[in-house]
Amino acid sequence: MDTDDAVYLGLLFVSIGFGHIFRLIIDEPEHKKWVSTIFGLALIHAVSGNHILHPLTCVVINFLIIKCVHNKYCHIVSFVVSFLYLLFFRTTEYFGIEYPPAHTNAVQMMLTLKVLVGLAFDLHDAAEALEKNKEDENIHECMKRPISFLDFFHYSFCYVGCLTGPFYRYRTYWDMIYSPFSKYAPCFDATFQRIKYVPLYAALYLITTHFFPLKYAYTDEFYEERSMLYRTFFLTPCLFIFRLRIYIGFVLAECVCTMAGLGAYPKVSEPRSGMGPVKYEIVDKIKCDPERLKTEKYDFEAIHNIDPYGCEFVRTFRVAMKCWNMTVQYWLAVYVYKRVTIRPLRNIKRTVIDCIFHFFRVQAFSYMGIAFLLLRIDTTLHYWKSIYFIGNVVTAIFYVVGIIILKRRKRLEKLAKKE
Repeated sequence: MDTDDAVYLGLLFVSIGFGHIFRLIIDEPEHKKWVSTIFGLALIHAVSGNHILHPLTCVVINFLIIKCVHNKYCHIVSFVVSFLYLLFFRTTEYFGIEYPPAHTNAVQMMLTLKVLVGLAFDLHDAAEALEKNKEDENIHECMKRPISFLDFFHYSFCYVGCLTGPFYRYRTYWDMIYSPFSKYAPCFDATFQRIKYVPLYAALYLITTHFFPLKYAYTDEFYEERSMLYRTFFLTPCLFIFRLRIYIGFVLAECVCTMAGLGAYPKVSEPRSGMGPVKYEIVDKIKCDPERLKTEKYDFEAIHNIDPYGCEFVRTFRVAMKCWNMTVQYWLAVYVYKRVTIRPLRNIKRTVIDCIFHFFRVQAFSYMGIAFLLLRIDTTLHYWKSIYFIGNVVTAIFYVVGIIILKRRKRLEKLAKKE
């Protein structure tokens, strides 16, 4: 484990511990806002240094967009500007600007999803509903009033989720500040249930990286003295290392949320990952009833982002993907996929946005995940060439076979109908 990763993990553990103090000692909403923001800025500065100017610039630009552009178009302008800036952020070296640290990249990515795009869409939807005089009980009270720069700034730099995520909506942040649920929710137990598996992930990560260090794939010995069979097998431990790394980061990020009380909602309100409660009218009733607050059962499904067991042991890849980065998948579905009315264009738009989000890196869509670790396209292609692009070839074969089987099935169905 390199120094940057060690510092990053240390900051996540500090954030978890700080959440206990934040939740139990600070009661005044305004104090909560400022404390969470100041601590968040400190965390971002710790991993970014002077590159903290990037998220600060984006926040100011997008607040001006929300305030100056009509509600009918502000979400579109924010969407375009935010992703254009993300492209600039990933290519600063071409403009004579030093490339930001790797962990600043994660900060900028989450900021883009959470504030710069997600909030703009939510404000647009709420304004549109109010203009049409729709009595939508799921329009949160925080969406019914103009958002101030300070509220925008506090949400942007709240320490919860600023380093790794998960994605959560503005109303979820608002409920953490103003609603009493965190006082009654089992925050410590929820944190323990998540974090208890982290030592296992860490042990497996250290053992696997010891026997299969990624650096070995950069050496001449790996390509000149190792067989193709070994190089192909090397994909498996590398993908395992990548998954363990994500599990550790995402689970600890969830623990930051649970310890701070973010995403705590009554189970009867049916919270969903990324979205929050489906039945917000029930939330409003419960938070005004002291007796129900004490007797209700709570969960943190609103910030549930990763299910390692599901990723590893479900039978199909399709189901496994539903257990992976769930809050970001919600963001893609609600703010990208469902906004396109023409069905064939939905997947194209989603793929393009996902591509920009990962900086046009082919490894974001590569087989077996090795390129997520090699990171450079020249190194990735060199590796693929050494195993004769076996993953791409097999994928093409399965695709062709699938088309043949599908056509044959349709032909048989037509014959069966005629008979």
